[in-house]
Amino acid sequence: MYQTYPRWQAPLIKKALSTRRVLVLEGPRQCGKTTLVKALSGPHAIYRTLDDQTLLNAAVSDPQGFVRHGNELMIIDEIQRAPSLLQAIKKDVDENQQPGRFLLTRSAHIQSLTGVTESLAGQIRKMRLRPLSIGELYEKEPDFLQRAFRGEFVPHVLKAPKEKSFYDKDAYLSLAFRGGYPEALHLESEKERILWHEDYLNALIERDLKDITHIRRKDSMKKLIEVLAAWSSKFMDIASLCKSLSIARPTIESYINALEALYLVERVRPWHKTDYDRIGKQEKLFMTDTGMMASVLRWRLDQVRLDGDLNGKLMETFVFNQLSSILDTQENSYTLYHYRDREKREVDFIIERDDGPILGIEVKAGSVVTNDMFKHLKWFRNNIAPNQKFIGIVAYTGEQVVPFGEGLWAVPISCLF
Repeated sequence: MYQTYPRWQAPLIKKALSTRRVLVLEGPRQCGKTTLVKALSGPHAIYRTLDDQTLLNAAVSDPQGFVRHGNELMIIDEIQRAPSLLQAIKKDVDENQQPGRFLLTRSAHIQSLTGVTESLAGQIRKMRLRPLSIGELYEKEPDFLQRAFRGEFVPHVLKAPKEKSFYDKDAYLSLAFRGGYPEALHLESEKERILWHEDYLNALIERDLKDITHIRRKDSMKKLIEVLAAWSSKFMDIASLCKSLSIARPTIESYINALEALYLVERVRPWHKTDYDRIGKQEKLFMTDTGMMASVLRWRLDQVRLDGDLNGKLMETFVFNQLSSILDTQENSYTLYHYRDREKREVDFIIERDDGPILGIEVKAGSVVTNDMFKHLKWFRNNIAPNQKFIGIVAYTGEQVVPFGEGLWAVPISCLF
């Protein structure tokens, strides 16, 4: 049995169950949803998983009878396998309006569930659980954004006697290769982790995809996952995908939507809060776990260490994974974007706080920062956000927190955790 860790979402779930009748915890399979909800449920909760075929048959046959219960919390795992239960749940919570009636988990975001969940507006709360973040592994608080907007950066320090006092590039790459799936990150050999991720994807394609869309060409789906892994942190280019895979555009788009629905890939929207007419409109695509990314591409640590393009993509995806986990705990106080214009000025991540201040983040896999690395952050500050508080950081694999002008900092990536 792998070690369990305190999850950042735990207090938010407890709070939500005290005010909402229905809570949906969504995220990929094997990220720890079931472990978390069981730990929070208490001794009197009713637990049912729809991965059990008998329970699934009962749920489909008699949805209202399946959800009928007293005043205890009812946990239903993998609700996407029986969408008809949501209508029965709506009827139940319309009649019994006490909070904490249902805690549902889902490993796939199925479009057919959308209408019913929207009809539960005011009664339902949705939360996202991702693979473990590094901050959760070290039991740190998810307070990076609050500190960053105050200009307070404290790198995480390694304390084991035989370790360095700080993270270097190899240490970050090693963390990225492990990823955050609880079972996979404790496997010591690269080969075992590759096999685990391979089995994981095969199981999703064979079982879960059929709940979302009809996949006629499983080999094409596997190839698409590989291509998207190689594109992680890059801009979406559907036309190039169609050409390289010889698949029609509607099919490619439906396959990508299916992978998003399984929480394997995610898009970051471009910054749009300006009338600047030369801003790019392309979304960025990221793998949601760097361990999965490295395994799909069958990367080796020694190979990636020496390849600037590969370790750059891996580090940017790694930072995205950590930021996303932090953002999920902030209850919509921050919004994530990227920035690129036709003059090829780019900022990897733009995070806007709900009251106006902006944080710009450039990610560099190198251990040395130069003034030139801040030029796009400065341009964005001066031309896009001249009337807003702006903090710009270059997150890198070196050791020191170093100021590079007013509101500009070189910051070790470990400050995120």
